Amino acid sequence: MVNGSVGVLTIGQAPRTDVTPSIQRILGPEIEIVERGALDRLDTDSFHTVAPDTADTTYISRVRNGGSVKMGKSKLLPLLQEERDTLEEQTDVIMMLCTGDFPTLQGAKPIIYPDVELNKAVREVMPSGNLGLIIPLEEQRDSLIEKWNHPEIKKLVEVASPYEKSDIEGAARALKNQGADLIVLDCMGYNEKHEERAMNASGLSVFLPRKVAAYAAKAYLNKL
Repeated sequence: MVNGSVGVLTIGQAPRTDVTPSIQRILGPEIEIVERGALDRLDTDSFHTVAPDTADTTYISRVRNGGSVKMGKSKLLPLLQEERDTLEEQTDVIMMLCTGDFPTLQGAKPIIYPDVELNKAVREVMPSGNLGLIIPLEEQRDSLIEKWNHPEIKKLVEVASPYEKSDIEGAARALKNQGADLIVLDCMGYNEKHEERAMNASGLSVFLPRKVAAYAAKAYLNKL
């Protein structure tokens, strides 16, 4: 039996009751999950302080009231570092609850980045071809495409947010019609229902980031 603890670090607010049950099912009941969020110390009236500037990379995440907030990467980084420092004292490994790129975060404990794990998973099953990406926001298009560093893979993008009513089926069908060989739901907010809807609409394999990251965390704990 694997034991241990996983720190889940969200760019929004913890607890992420929309995500962590999925992760717990994969890790197993014996693994403790400790959650922290970059916006935990902010109230609703303070969310404007992390709003993205024109030149900043934009992210979106769920907050405790069930809504979502857009954030600028440069304003998130110091908040994320504080919460990572806290998780370091309580857990064996940390999982970033965002598919964005945060290489400047520092710490002694290993951190699992879903974008890194997704890149590995896609390379294993599709060395070349057309990768379909469903993303939450149009303004994320350039930054999310850039992190997919496969020179032999063409990136195709459609937008359908996981945080509001959106046409996941339409996005998946559009990617299929453009020639996608595989679809990635490129945000931790997408859940198993989104995955099923995309699969049914496209007939393609669909990668769900929360699953890929959770299996990576479990594999790490298995080695301890």
